Amino acid sequence: PYQNHELLELLDRVSQQTGLPIHKGGSFGDGGRVYIQLKSNDLKLGTDKIEGYITGINSFDGSTSLAFGPSNVTISCMNSFFAAFKSIQTKVRHTKNMMIKVDEICKGLERVLEQEQVIFNNILKLGDVKVSQTNIDTVLRTLFNVAKEVDLKDDEQTSTNLKNKMSRFYVDLDGEMKQKGDNLWGLFSGVTKYTTHSMNKGNTNKNQENKMFGVYGNREREIFEDLV
Repeated sequence: PYQNHELLELLDRVSQQTGLPIHKGGSFGDGGRVYIQLKSNDLKLGTDKIEGYITGINSFDGSTSLAFGPSNVTISCMNSFFAAFKSIQTKVRHTKNMMIKVDEICKGLERVLEQEQVIFNNILKLGDVKVSQTNIDTVLRTLFNVAKEVDLKDDEQTSTNLKNKMSRFYVDLDGEMKQKGDNLWGLFSGVTKYTTHSMNKGNTNKNQENKMFGVYGNREREIFEDLV
């Protein structure tokens, strides 16, 4: 397995070569999965500041190889969003002869930074489009995996668990739209606020792990692409 000290040494060399400072790191599941972040670019959108990072993930439980992807945090509400790691060409499988060249990682990070700029441009576009109830319903179905034939307003067709989840989501959505406006960026911010803070109340570490590696992270990325 590629050890944590090797990852840190690698990213320290990458940081020196790219000029992207190391920001922070962490672990999940007693160290089974780890991440480390490099600070990248920022975006201003109205009263929001969206801070960009390049996040590297690695695991010792077989769940992922070493990979990098763009991520960001909206400072006004500390919502986080992690773009896909799988499409990044810097993925390296764990092998007995695993060797990683710093220049190869740097070339890969150049592509990640380009992807980050695309995400920032798309966020700006979302801020210019007024939200509709159809948009909200589509987001609800994707976020909570609700079939199209289920009437979201019919109490008999929705479980108590789903009603509770939607209720918490609407509280988050209302707060984000009041701050960001009735636009698609406000809608997506409602999603990231729910997944960052409300999904597992009081357990932000579990929420963050799910957003990086779990099903809700995949749904969140699907929602972003659909809205864009």
